[in-house]
Amino acid sequence: MTTSNSRQMALVAFLQAQNCSNYAGSWRHPESMTDYLSPEYYQRIARTLEEGKFDMAFFDDRLAIPDIYGNDHRETIRSGVRAVKLEPTSVLMAMAMATKHLGLGATYSTTYYEPFHVARLFATLDLMTKGRVAWNVVTSMNDSEAANFGADSHLEHDVRYDRADEFMEVVMGHWDTWREGAIVADKVESYFADPSKVVRLDHKGKFFNSRGPLSVPRSQQGHPVILQAGQSGRGLAFAARWAEVVFAKYPTLENGIKQYKGLKDGVVAAGRSPDSVKICAEVKIIAGSTEAEAREKYELIDSLSRPIDGLTMIGETLNIDFAGRPYDEPFTDEELAAVSWQSLRDKVIQISGKSNPSVKDFVECSGRGTLRDGPCFVGTGSQVAEQMIEWFDKACDGFVLSATSVPGTYEDIVRLVIPHLQKRGAFRKEYGGGTLRDHLSLRKPLAGDWRTPA
Repeated sequence: MTTSNSRQMALVAFLQAQNCSNYAGSWRHPESMTDYLSPEYYQRIARTLEEGKFDMAFFDDRLAIPDIYGNDHRETIRSGVRAVKLEPTSVLMAMAMATKHLGLGATYSTTYYEPFHVARLFATLDLMTKGRVAWNVVTSMNDSEAANFGADSHLEHDVRYDRADEFMEVVMGHWDTWREGAIVADKVESYFADPSKVVRLDHKGKFFNSRGPLSVPRSQQGHPVILQAGQSGRGLAFAARWAEVVFAKYPTLENGIKQYKGLKDGVVAAGRSPDSVKICAEVKIIAGSTEAEAREKYELIDSLSRPIDGLTMIGETLNIDFAGRPYDEPFTDEELAAVSWQSLRDKVIQISGKSNPSVKDFVECSGRGTLRDGPCFVGTGSQVAEQMIEWFDKACDGFVLSATSVPGTYEDIVRLVIPHLQKRGAFRKEYGGGTLRDHLSLRKPLAGDWRTPA
């Protein structure tokens, strides 16, 4: 199979600044590196990804050690279920210093930070990397995060997105406070910058008041790329308005075809061009030199998961403590309405066929903590490339690739899979520009463009 047109798929590495990948059992793999508290760990990954011409690596993040299960962190610590969480933008810069082309993204919450801080931080990161940065916008998930920031409980789902919409308006507004060409730097006339091109924001809203102007000028790519992973109805509306790269979770190709069209239609309804948003499906890849070798790798990796992985991760994302609850007792309508990650709840309801699923249904149908949490492409490099191209032709603009061992997963992808994608014309052989927007074929925005999207 070859690609049906000249489109080039985007490849994004899904990273965690912690002791494991998003597959919690990865730290137990005999070949996984153990120096995850050092810059060298992340720099080795970055060099591998740049060798493979990946568009970007981005860091997911949470603002608390998982401790919803049993209202205690001890099982998380003992079992190593995402027990370490480094500050992602600091790790991003360590990787930036070891690369020249790789795009780099980090997660920052609109619920627990202030927009001026986020605008200044990411604008600075973008300048220091010469236009290679993305911001993964999240609204955070649970009461543990709230407690770390002095709140009694996490905000209700739709309120979080209402706050996030205004947060984005403030951040984008601050990035606009420096117009293009503001800096003149005329030493003879002692004229540094044109004051008419640096303006105050003077935002006064429901959630935020922020004056400005920002103290950081625009970067080589205009402003950082906006990455977002909203999957609920409200989250998808947010993504349609703001996102430039969407991290999508498709349980199947057929579901992906529908979601892809639905989100692209939503982007158009928001007044934007469908080409202004890249939708990247999350998949796990386990590749081998032979099909038998790939299957052996799969069996080993599958054996690394433990029941505590799923129970901890489900509790963290749903903001519900499953400990001590009868395994087969259905959740009430009220309990389900209060779930933090609504798209995961809806997935479990759909797969189980039950309007009020139980803990058992959540564990078995979500696949959290196992290789069954989302699609997993297993086979030779050629076989995996064929699966990727089929999805690319029908349901996505690229992929967010999750690791099941580090650095093994990414080394296998670069060595075994990417050459076949390149041979079929689906993926670049060389970087075509210097900024992340160049890699993704996204237009460089000018100040104010977001208010009148193309």
